[in-house]
Amino acid sequence: MNDLSRRRFVLGTGAVAVTGALAGCGGNGNGNGGGNGNGNGNGDGSDGGNGGGSASPEEQATSYLNENEANGFEGDVSDQTGQSEVTVEVGAGPNGFQFAPTAITVDTGTTVTWEWTGEGGQHNVVSNGGDYGDLESERIAEEGHTYTYTFEEAGAALYVCEPHRAQGKYGAVVVQ
Repeated sequence: MNDLSRRRFVLGTGAVAVTGALAGCGGNGNGNGGGNGNGNGNGDGSDGGNGGGSASPEEQATSYLNENEANGFEGDVSDQTGQSEVTVEVGAGPNGFQFAPTAITVDTGTTVTWEWTGEGGQHNVVSNGGDYGDLESERIAEEGHTYTYTFEEAGAALYVCEPHRAQGKYGAVVVQ
């Protein structure tokens, strides 16, 4: 088994295990006692959860990036908290098929600017799940082009470069 296949296998089985474990995280936690993670999910979110047993924004981002084998992601989310403005390079890495940093954590109210390096052809930044569905830049190849977004609420912004999805160009912003 080559390294890529082994990685996909390990990530896939880990995702199944996490999904199974999270399935029992329903709002009131009344599982069937059989250990298979089947909670009844009848929570209303009044206990601080969302009633659906979903993962934290950082867990969502990490899972998303691992499942999609995001270029440049090695399991760490770059802590950019305490900054009012953060820049993410678009077209980073050896072939320009990477966001750098791939994953960041910011405070609410932080403005993130994606700045094109001019490497790797046309790129864009488009929502691909999470709590922010309105990220969408145009496809541009020009060095110095920027796309800016201010994150006003806690959550996870999961995004992709559509032209380079197959090459693993995925990114995430965790907002706390």
